[in-house]
Amino acid sequence: MGPLCEPADMSTPRYDLVLWGATGFTGKLTAEYLLRTYGATEPLGWALGGRNREKLERTRDELSAETGIDAGALPLFVGNGDDDASMAELAESARVVCTTVGPYARYGSGLVAACARAGTHYCDLTGEVHWMRRMIDAHEDTARKSGARIVHTCGFDCIPSDVGTWFVQREMQRRYGAPAEQVHLRVVSFAGGFSGGTLASMLNMVEEARHDPEVMRSMGAPYSLNPKDVQTGPDRSESLLPAYDRAFGQWTAPFVMAGVNTKIVRRTNALTEFSYGRGFRYDEAILTGGGPLGMAKAAGAAAAQGGGMAATTLAPVRRMLARRMPPGAGPSKAQREAGHFDLRLLAQNPNDPSQRVHARVRGDRDPGYGSTSKMLGEAAVCLAQDELGVGGGFWTPAAAMGDLLLERLPAKAGVTFEIEEPHA
Repeated sequence: MGPLCEPADMSTPRYDLVLWGATGFTGKLTAEYLLRTYGATEPLGWALGGRNREKLERTRDELSAETGIDAGALPLFVGNGDDDASMAELAESARVVCTTVGPYARYGSGLVAACARAGTHYCDLTGEVHWMRRMIDAHEDTARKSGARIVHTCGFDCIPSDVGTWFVQREMQRRYGAPAEQVHLRVVSFAGGFSGGTLASMLNMVEEARHDPEVMRSMGAPYSLNPKDVQTGPDRSESLLPAYDRAFGQWTAPFVMAGVNTKIVRRTNALTEFSYGRGFRYDEAILTGGGPLGMAKAAGAAAAQGGGMAATTLAPVRRMLARRMPPGAGPSKAQREAGHFDLRLLAQNPNDPSQRVHARVRGDRDPGYGSTSKMLGEAAVCLAQDELGVGGGFWTPAAAMGDLLLERLPAKAGVTFEIEEPHA
């Protein structure tokens, strides 16, 4: 049996990183990635965290068996997410806490508060816009004073969109001396499975929205994650209708994750003193092809998405979905390894069609789990070990770590960012 966590030293963090929720579906994938990439002890001092010691020990044994790497030296941190003292001890034990425990609105608030107070950096996978807004409002000042860097959305939502936009804007600045006034992200293809944890987060958001109008406002308003004094701009709420995209020459369907991704990209712009411009516009959609077939695909996808969203407002449907895929369930290893994502970005100056940059962002595993676990792991290590140019507060992945993630993700996590020259 390997080492167990001892009481935290209040003056010096015991660990570079604690992975909280390591026994869950995505938590275990993230742990496997960290073990394969960084080993059990060097060059990263990290621990597995969760509320059940037996499950943590079993997870550690499974990690050894699956990777062929001895995980026995990994310490275990046993705590209770509902107990403030336990979360305070967790925060004080680590330089960074990386958490996969959702729904975050139900299970994550105490940990964010503890990290903000302790000056401990933090990253997660949430796509829960209303909860992020609550955390920013409640703990921004505390995090700034303590030096804690709090970074939400460090998975498929929203690193490819956020860091991809950072990447293409960096190239626009290099080529033309100014950022693009408009960036479009289009989904070419993606393949992967769905997990019970993600479904639980979605259903929890729907349930909260039924009882709290502010939740619905946060989810729908295009600038709801911006600092309170800059929550206006040229963008409107994401369209739920099919549309023809002249820039790409194809029909498009709404992208289910656009409601989160777009808000994070806009927040990055605001946090970086409007480095993309005060009139910056950003949108996302799925490419479905040209001609009548492309139009039919776009209409069908839009109808399916709208119908699915409407169905989740019905309590019996939510209960049925929760039973069919409980937390802890998810795609198989074969499904994860066969998955991928392929995105295109077009940055352009609407007033000068010659000033445009095309970029491509790809991942070599399914977006929600295989690639997400690797992106989250690299974001956590970046927070733990790299020199960041920002202080405490609530940041986006790009605003806190944009250039660093552009180095880390292609080198280690199978997520690539490429500039593409348009065909003549």
